[in-house]
Amino acid sequence: QAEEELREAGARQALQLQEMGRRERLLRADLARARQQLESFKTQVMRVCSPAAAGKAITEQQVMEKVRQVCDESQQSHEREKCLQDEISSRLAKEKEVSANAEAFKKSVQELQ
Repeated sequence: QAEEELREAGARQALQLQEMGRRERLLRADLARARQQLESFKTQVMRVCSPAAAGKAITEQQVMEKVRQVCDESQQSHEREKCLQDEISSRLAKEKEVSANAEAFKKSVQELQ
C-alpha cells in the first residue's frame, strides 16, 4: 500500500511538473509577444515623433524622452492657444466699446444737426 501511495504521489508530482512546464511555456510566449508589441509601439512612436529616427535601433529612454518632448510641446501649444483666445476676446471687447462710442458720437452729431 505504501508503494502504491508513493507511485500515486510520484504521478501527481509528474503531472504538476508537466503543468508547470506548460505554464512556463505559455508565459514565455506571452513575454515574447509583449516584447514584440513593445518594439512595434516604440517604432510607431518614433516614426510619428521623429521620422528621421524610424528604422534605427532605439531605446525605451529615447522613446520616453520623445514622448515627453511631444507632450511638452502640446502643453505649450495649448497655453499659447489660450493666450491667443484671451487676446482675441480682449480685442473684441475693445472693438465693441469703440463701436458703441462711435454710435453714441454719431447719434450726438445727428442730434446737434
